[in-house]
Amino acid sequence: PNNMRNTESAIKYFLMQATASMIIMFAIIYNAWMTNQWTLFQVSNEWATTIMTLALAMKLGLAPFHFWVPEVTQGIPLTSGMILLTWQKIAPTSILYQISPSLNMNLLVLLAVSSALLGGWGGLNQTHLRKILAYSSIAHMGWMTVIVSIDPSLTILNLLIYIAATMAMFLCLNFTSTTKINALSNLWNKSTPMTITMMIILLSLGGLPPLTGFMPKWLILQELIVYNNIATAMLLALS
Repeated sequence: PNNMRNTESAIKYFLMQATASMIIMFAIIYNAWMTNQWTLFQVSNEWATTIMTLALAMKLGLAPFHFWVPEVTQGIPLTSGMILLTWQKIAPTSILYQISPSLNMNLLVLLAVSSALLGGWGGLNQTHLRKILAYSSIAHMGWMTVIVSIDPSLTILNLLIYIAATMAMFLCLNFTSTTKINALSNLWNKSTPMTITMMIILLSLGGLPPLTGFMPKWLILQELIVYNNIATAMLLALS
């Protein structure tokens, strides 16, 4: 639909992604100038790795660059929101997966833990389901990022489960034309199976055992403890 809110959201998304892409190009050029090589898989310059880490954080919506995610998701239709929170995460995550050994590990962990905490706590006071799913996306991106340099396969597993659950949730919301939490209580009388399905998906996204969404979080916490990142594991568990 052609309205001001959709246009505003599109411009916000374009500005953030274009800025992040320019920063990535700057990091590549700066690294090539310092090391005489154009490859991304051996970024040895410290400033280049820091700039690249921040640019990818902007693309993925990691804290403190997360403010655009809830606003853009709230201002676009449900179908567009589903694409934004699922398909659009694949390209930045694939870059993160491939160049994770070269990135600034300490900065990456700081951004990831901040995202998990802000994503978990930010969705508490929301009544719009699209904003809740946006904060869920921020938190899940934090979980994926924190483990990418230790066990990248867990990042891919978490991404696949997150995409499946988020797409299912958006399809249910689109089918029932539901955008607010208040409408879920009224939906129980109209379609009980659909309401139960949506509740299960939301609990799975929250990581409640024994649902599927709990598995990658448990594995990530286990790997962090094995690699003596106990403080990081505790902060993630509190989120």
